Amino acid sequence: MIFRNRNKNSAKVFCIGGGKTGTTSIEKALKDFGYKMGDQAKGELLLNAYAERSFEDIVRYCESAEAFQDAPFCFKHTFIALDQAYPNAKFILTIRDSQEQWYNSLVKFHSKLITGGERVPTVADLKNFGYRYKGYVWDVRQKVFGFSEQDDPYDETKLKDYYTSHNNMVLDYFKNKSNLLVLNVAETDSYKKLCEFLDQKPLYTAFPWENKTSDILKKI
Repeated sequence: MIFRNRNKNSAKVFCIGGGKTGTTSIEKALKDFGYKMGDQAKGELLLNAYAERSFEDIVRYCESAEAFQDAPFCFKHTFIALDQAYPNAKFILTIRDSQEQWYNSLVKFHSKLITGGERVPTVADLKNFGYRYKGYVWDVRQKVFGFSEQDDPYDETKLKDYYTSHNNMVLDYFKNKSNLLVLNVAETDSYKKLCEFLDQKPLYTAFPWENKTSDILKKI
């Protein structure tokens, strides 16, 4: 289904890279440029709409701001509906040096966040973790990544495959378009690339850094 936004001249910005690919740095940079960011909590709570492929609800939510990142924008297929709804939008695919680096960062982050760094979280840990609502992180595992209760929720092969297939899907979709920036925020010229892509004057020499773990813990 093709969606059309009421204001086709609205220049939205969507960060469609997965978690632990520098999306917090992108968010900080966009805020400093003056973009009105979408309410992340409301975006993440569109999980069921995504699972039902009700992209109309996601597009409707996008009327609330100018720039968006993390869930549900980092999930497969969402970017297609957004590109159709907002023909003038710009998309940023954040990546890591390798899928191995991304996977290790994700596991370390979740372990620190959910079990205090004591161990890799289990299914029971995810079901009991109270981010957004109790069990939200497990719901993401089921509805986005396709995990079952019998699976290891940090199965390396499954998670790496999702990371790679999502990135490849994005690259294939935008291969003949000019509104995608692929960005590794660890690269020295990445902030400059972002500024050029968004036609913004640089405010720093490199991306600002924020502690996402502590920020999330404050919300629980």
